[in-house]
Amino acid sequence: MSAGTQIPLEQAGDQPVLALDIGGTKLAVAVVTPDGATHGVLVEPTRRDEGWQVVVARLFEMAHRSIDDAGLDDIVAVGISCGGPLDPASGVLVSPPHLPGWFDVPIGPLAAKAFGVPFALQNDATAAAIAEYRFGVGRGTSTMLYLTVSTGIGGGAVVDGTLHLGSAGNGGEFGHLTVRRGGRLCSCGRHGCIEAYASGTSIAQRAREALDGGAPSSLAALPTVTAAHVSTAAAAGDALAVELWDETIDLLGAAVTDLVNVFEPELVVLGGGVTRAGGMLLDPIRALVASEAMPPAAATARVALAGLGDLVCVVGAGVVAHDLVAARSSTQSTATTLHV
Repeated sequence: MSAGTQIPLEQAGDQPVLALDIGGTKLAVAVVTPDGATHGVLVEPTRRDEGWQVVVARLFEMAHRSIDDAGLDDIVAVGISCGGPLDPASGVLVSPPHLPGWFDVPIGPLAAKAFGVPFALQNDATAAAIAEYRFGVGRGTSTMLYLTVSTGIGGGAVVDGTLHLGSAGNGGEFGHLTVRRGGRLCSCGRHGCIEAYASGTSIAQRAREALDGGAPSSLAALPTVTAAHVSTAAAAGDALAVELWDETIDLLGAAVTDLVNVFEPELVVLGGGVTRAGGMLLDPIRALVASEAMPPAAATARVALAGLGDLVCVVGAGVVAHDLVAARSSTQSTATTLHV
């Protein structure tokens, strides 16, 4: 089955699998059981500047420790989630913008060799969408969208119970919707993408640029400014932080509203580190969708925070690995291409 085939989402697999999530900020690993539960969870900084060989070696060392900590044997597959673009069929990370210098990294074959089991590779946000649909707030829906708002912005779509992957397996790049033509340079090379404004990286960059330009703010006292600092300062009434946060919400809300108009989903799920701001992010996004989306979607589309928290991509990696196990043991195809 090709990477672009539309795939029914069905629970599958009956043994523990290893799940690896490669983010621009952190690495996360766990053993995942068929009920979506995680065991032996380990999280460490990515330190991506060390180069992919060093980072991957550390990731695999974490994975071996995770298996030991979980106390579970018979790992039958390894699932890997990472930002795209990537090639799920060959297991290659093509050139993820959040991992500069990582070109054509054969993460799937390397994992298969390291652990002696088949691999399944999936875009991290797509994996997260699967996880939320199966085990999170998306349970019971038919059409659901997921956006991760983190180091970058990604997404995934389940339409009428079917995962949308696109013709080459990289569909759902919601972070690269243009919200301001000719605007800020995005990591993808284009200008004005929502990722260039609402990702955690971009929020922090915009704050630093304003501070370097002389804008007064309590943030100036911090040696390093993060998106979390901006949201906290905005809640406290800091004028610069309020301005930055309001722009973030306005543009992210516009992007979510556009997606609601296109897909008319029952639910939009927001996850990722920036969503730790909670109601400061969720409430105004809900209000924008309700007031600006076209009817009837404006009234029927719910917006909610992810139910699986920071481990959503790990659970998603586990899900695609379980689906691989099922696909190997039956003639019915599930959520990924077979690898041996």
